[in-house]
Amino acid sequence: MARPLRIDIANGWYHVMSRGIERRTIFMDDSFCLHFLDLLGEMSQRFSVEVHAYVLMGNHYHLILRTPCANASRAMQWLNVSYSAWFNAKRKRVGHVFQGRFRSTLIDGDGAWLLEASAYLHLNPVRVSKLGLNKSANRAESLGLVKPDPELVRQRLRILREYRWSSYRAYGNYAAAPDWLFTEEILIRAGDKESYRRYVQSRVTRGVAPDEFANFHARIAIGSRSFLDWARSCVKSVSQEQPDRSFLARQVSFERIVAVVEQFKEEEFAAFRDRYGDWGLGMVLYLARRHSGLTLARLGEQAGGMTYKAVFAQVKNMEKKLETNSELRGICKDLENEL
Repeated sequence: MARPLRIDIANGWYHVMSRGIERRTIFMDDSFCLHFLDLLGEMSQRFSVEVHAYVLMGNHYHLILRTPCANASRAMQWLNVSYSAWFNAKRKRVGHVFQGRFRSTLIDGDGAWLLEASAYLHLNPVRVSKLGLNKSANRAESLGLVKPDPELVRQRLRILREYRWSSYRAYGNYAAAPDWLFTEEILIRAGDKESYRRYVQSRVTRGVAPDEFANFHARIAIGSRSFLDWARSCVKSVSQEQPDRSFLARQVSFERIVAVVEQFKEEEFAAFRDRYGDWGLGMVLYLARRHSGLTLARLGEQAGGMTYKAVFAQVKNMEKKLETNSELRGICKDLENEL
């Protein structure tokens, strides 16, 4: 059997799914789910991978990730191998835990594709026949051919809100988000938490025909026509057996990035790091996030003791400035060329 094709790109958005071998249960009880989430947080830190959404089901899981360092394959391999080793030790067994390698689909980060993908993921706990939300019933409700029973709708909403092993509780403001979960990007596309909650729950109360998202595992990419054309061009340049080598980002040390910015500004990092309104700190952290391979927490340490949330805020602020400030974009390009 051919190995699933991997497209590893810097700042790529991915839907990732992995299933238990022979569809066997991989999350036996709460302790299995808790350990997997601990590993998920550790993966985020180790590989600088952003986890934007997750759901754990009995025999499989789904994730939405963004990879600043073009390393989805390495990160996911570590996650599945680590969980498998722990699972086998706990169950006193040997052999495979997951059914082959994980499957990933590249998602168009522009427009509503990412928002819709997150809703598809979060609806997994209620998309079952006993709640009237299997594929055919979904389509019938979405077309207005069937009106769902009010009690059934209440059951769907209750399960959606109370399901513990999903990031929907954080997005819907029903529970605090783990430190390693990034919710800002998807919420920006919805508007806010209240708007996101309405967006997802509308699919519970009236159904939706999920044709675009029903076969994530069979797709290499999902998005606009131009995005799919771009993804196809990536596929042509990637070897099916060794895709990582074409897209691995060259990593640069934090010290080198600081030195380049210091040289451009003609002053030391300590002089501009804490200066109000100065773009230097944000630029250092933005470039380091893209090119150093360091986690947010590690970047905070290197920058003088910042929290990882403060680093994230600086990076996002710089991204917004680069979108609107052509002079700053030119500086950033010059700095990257020097790196």
